[in-house]
Amino acid sequence: MGALRLPSLSLLRPTFSPLRRLPPLSVGRATTHSLAKEAEAVTAGDGKASVSPSQQENSVTPRSVDFSAWYLDVIANAELADYGPVRGTMVIRPYGYAIWEAIQDYLNVKFKETGHSNMYFPQFIPYSFIEKEASHVEGFSPELAVVTIGGGKELEEKLVVRPTSETIVNHMFTQWIHSYRDLPLMVNQWANVTRWEMRTKPFVRTLEFLWQEGHTAHATFEEAEKEALQMINIYKDFAYEQAAIPVITGRKSKVETFAGATCTYTIEAMMGDKRALQAGTSHNLGQNFSRAFGTQFMDENGHRQHVWQTSWAISTRFVGGIIMTHGDDTGLMLPPRIAPIQVVIVPIWKKSDERTSVLEAVATVHNILKEVGIRVKVDDSEQRTPGWKYNFWEMKGVPLRIEIGPRDVTNKSVVVSRRDVPGKPGKEFGVSMEASTLVNHVKIRLEEIQAVLLQRAISFRDSNIVDVNSYGELKEAIAEGKWARGPWSASDAEELRVKEETSATIRCFPFEQPEGEKKCFMTGKPAEEVAIFAKSY
Repeated sequence: MGALRLPSLSLLRPTFSPLRRLPPLSVGRATTHSLAKEAEAVTAGDGKASVSPSQQENSVTPRSVDFSAWYLDVIANAELADYGPVRGTMVIRPYGYAIWEAIQDYLNVKFKETGHSNMYFPQFIPYSFIEKEASHVEGFSPELAVVTIGGGKELEEKLVVRPTSETIVNHMFTQWIHSYRDLPLMVNQWANVTRWEMRTKPFVRTLEFLWQEGHTAHATFEEAEKEALQMINIYKDFAYEQAAIPVITGRKSKVETFAGATCTYTIEAMMGDKRALQAGTSHNLGQNFSRAFGTQFMDENGHRQHVWQTSWAISTRFVGGIIMTHGDDTGLMLPPRIAPIQVVIVPIWKKSDERTSVLEAVATVHNILKEVGIRVKVDDSEQRTPGWKYNFWEMKGVPLRIEIGPRDVTNKSVVVSRRDVPGKPGKEFGVSMEASTLVNHVKIRLEEIQAVLLQRAISFRDSNIVDVNSYGELKEAIAEGKWARGPWSASDAEELRVKEETSATIRCFPFEQPEGEKKCFMTGKPAEEVAIFAKSY
């Protein structure tokens, strides 16, 4: 079926040349490979070694100069991830993984509140399972990693390293579901998946990535549809309330619908370079998989029926979305509600006799904040200057910094600096160390920063969406790097033409639709909905 024939992942070791590192994940920066802090030498055309200027200085390429290079610099210098030894893979470092854990913590609670249970399905799937649902295998065939050797022998049936789990889930659902009393069946797993991507970018698109995938089975279409809509709205709430990303929620076009689904719902986010990021999806699978796998139940009237199903997922791509939505030329900027460290405390002293009193005050402030649940860290390392520490923690996007020096100890106060307001305007002097005053002040500032980041993102998004009434206007908007919104009722062929001629796709038909009569900007015929077009990741 056109799948890649790959050797067993467990038996063959990747081979490397010690003289040449693998090329970068992103095609946007040919001279940058390693996301480690050391500069990466790449052989230039004259045979000499050249080094990326930003890596020489351990700084960040300005976003306006090269957004892709900026993105890679932030990931490197904020210590979020590094490249794995296999091209297109990524090692998520502790700080990057902590952001993913914050996403997990929020969603796990929501999933359980809505009746879902966590479980786990195997990573290896018989290839015959993938073939059972025709549109599914057609959609995923180019991305499949296939195992053909196991234990040193040719396998009787090749195995797919899961790109997604609808097929193996149905295989198990068929064994677990017999009666209407077994429904609804609602499960979720936190897992890794593999898709053999040709163009990769850390967090956004890698050969292997982490995600959660929910799978449910229901007795009726209406129940499945309610579930699919419920889950996309949970994703939307997370994006707004936790990540401060103002996504647009809507329905995918038929062309962009998930392979094997009858309908796909999506949350679409505008990144700092105005490209769209599909940040989460929820699919009403109808009965496509249950018919392919014979997943049936006995209804209350004693009749055999195929179940109606959904699947829904959000992945580590959301970490990339947070970086590209909120970051600036200084580095990462994290919304306080998902920041692994909300407050960093930097002690300052010059004389040895000041050290003890400053560190005692730092310990007191640390304990005050920690006791009320604020995620706080003390940087009391003596190998770096306070200025270096300021830059380092700003790079890592910590929302608030507290500075405590000898004069602050004497005044029983601290200096508070906001990450979202650079320089002196973001500093507040003389904030009392008294416990209730300090805690109240820090909590208020964290909520202010959360709100500011969301409002900035909303303003940026809204100022870069253009309403269009003709194909010419759409082309102009896309050429300017903006999103185009206009009435659409044209054919799939016309949609593909737009993609071929502009590189833009229909991101969604938004749930929020303008009132009044509409005419398709492509055909001039009546249209019931407006669609949003944009270039995407």
